[in-house]
Amino acid sequence: MISICIPVYDFDVTSLVSELSEQAKSLHKPYEIIIIDDCSDNKFKEINRNVCKSFIYIELEENIGRSKIRNLFLRYAKYDYLLFIDCDSIIEAPDFLLKYFQIIEQNPGVVCGGRIYKKCRPARDKMLRWKYGLLRESQPFDVRKKFPYKSFMTNNFLIDRKILAKIRFDERITRYGHEDTLFGYSLKKGNILIDHINNPVVNGDLEYNTEYLNKTAEGIGNLVNILKVTDFDKDLINFVTILRIHSKVRKIEKIIKLSFIMFKPLIVFLLSGGYVNLYLFDFYKLGILIEKNKKY
Repeated sequence: MISICIPVYDFDVTSLVSELSEQAKSLHKPYEIIIIDDCSDNKFKEINRNVCKSFIYIELEENIGRSKIRNLFLRYAKYDYLLFIDCDSIIEAPDFLLKYFQIIEQNPGVVCGGRIYKKCRPARDKMLRWKYGLLRESQPFDVRKKFPYKSFMTNNFLIDRKILAKIRFDERITRYGHEDTLFGYSLKKGNILIDHINNPVVNGDLEYNTEYLNKTAEGIGNLVNILKVTDFDKDLINFVTILRIHSKVRKIEKIIKLSFIMFKPLIVFLLSGGYVNLYLFDFYKLGILIEKNKKY
């Protein structure tokens, strides 16, 4: 009934796979667990092989990226619904899988369970990812329901295989970042209903501040690449908040760029040091977008 799909890259999935397996067995319903490793470091492959050997486990010889690997699960999944779980997720709710099995009875198209972060404050060197995740990403399902497409995230979602076969992740997007944004936009254009439920996973891997800043810049570069791939789709620009803001401040872009160049070292110093103001982080992202857009 459900194919549980876990794309893996450089992460130990022992706890995640064990928890999902235990919950699935207790429900006595048809399921399978598929793990595809996207060319991880050998030390992670060696760890994961032990727990994954009882399930469908594939190791790729080269890294194919976050879009292509999700489409690849269609080749191996045999059930009508695919449940995608990110490899760094922590399952805390004992009825996590039960909720998805129950909602399948309603024949949904796409269902998002959500993401939360632990409430305990991390060390200052991981404060940026934690604070952004806690205040911007961890939205309750009733809030997510108001903006179903913009709230779409790939870390924890269920999808009818017929929909995924029709509206696939864009495999032209090979770098990190915003492949979920583009997929959510594609679902909107295809008039595919997204439902949101209260069934979150915990984000179990907080990046260091400097690492998250670098990944943010990489993701914005990929967003610019998505703009090129979609021929600067005006509807997409209105759909993505940072692109919409950028389009509205084009007249003062030079002023913003000069301000960003002047203050970028200080901004990076503060955010890297864990002195996090999310409006300052927003300005950082806008400045990076202006830089990347000119570069491309």
